[in-house]
Amino acid sequence: MTDLQRPTISIALCTYNGVAYLPTQWQSLLEQQQLPDEVVICDDQSTDGTDAVIGKLAADSPFPVRILENSVRLGSNKNFERALAACTGDLIFMCDQDDFWLPEKIATMTQYMGQHPEAQVAFCDAWVTDERLENRLRRFWEVVRFDKRAQTRWQSGESMEVLLDGNRMMGCATVIRKEFVKTVLPIPTDIPGDYIYDGWIALAGAANNAVHFIDKPLQLYRTHVQQQVGVREQEAPEAVRLQDRFARRRAGKLAPLREKQVQLTKISQLLTERVPTNAPSLPLLRRRLAHFTMRSSLPHNRFSRLLPVLSSLQHGNYNRYADASANWYAPYLAVLGDILE
Repeated sequence: MTDLQRPTISIALCTYNGVAYLPTQWQSLLEQQQLPDEVVICDDQSTDGTDAVIGKLAADSPFPVRILENSVRLGSNKNFERALAACTGDLIFMCDQDDFWLPEKIATMTQYMGQHPEAQVAFCDAWVTDERLENRLRRFWEVVRFDKRAQTRWQSGESMEVLLDGNRMMGCATVIRKEFVKTVLPIPTDIPGDYIYDGWIALAGAANNAVHFIDKPLQLYRTHVQQQVGVREQEAPEAVRLQDRFARRRAGKLAPLREKQVQLTKISQLLTERVPTNAPSLPLLRRRLAHFTMRSSLPHNRFSRLLPVLSSLQHGNYNRYADASANWYAPYLAVLGDILE
């Protein structure tokens, strides 16, 4: 690829009280096999001298650095929004202050995006480490249950389905095309559930099957007590025993189903405002929403529940939306509960 064909690279680096870790992250940027064309640093009113560290790093940098200081504290979602909006590169890498990028990260992900023009967003894996960036404990994708089964579903066009079970894409491991930033910004202030800015970007990209993953750990993910977000490990929901289904109150049973229905409704509303109505993955979202709407609003009359429940079972929805770690009979227990409880 010639220089004329090479995309320009921006790094959106967000900081907040990062004195202890920022220099190490910055050193990993300096050691990249492919250096960025610019770094945009957005500091969220640090109080520990981070601004002075940033000034020194920028002054000695071999690439252009722009520093934005917030007049009020924005929080991680809006801080990344401001940083992303300020970047001018064709490809924008999102960067936390406390990790460490392996030298091949930018080059590997840039090459991937060049080979896959249909991808608007791509994310890599990371090694989860301790506070000293030592002891590569496990892969980040293991933490968020992005296993081979989930990856296969993703590649077969079900990235939306996988994401609606929980976000798998870590923002600081992500690259996004500049033109797609227009779709995801501004980041909604009312994203439901556990989704934050990275989950929102993933959902918006998944609507068009435009989020790819790169099965390589290209950075070290530091875990420490000062993290604003940290490792969001996804745990399997607690199993409901058969005897519990006939002992718990109906309101208790319906509460999580209604919460899920409200979350899916909000996600559907937010995405409909940003992506084309014919986006290929929106029907998957609507199908899931219809299923949980049905389950959360079943009539008190048990006989009247039979048709909608058995129809949804016949269409495979109970199996489709069961937790990946659930027993084979879990969907049928859910059916039984929906009819009898």
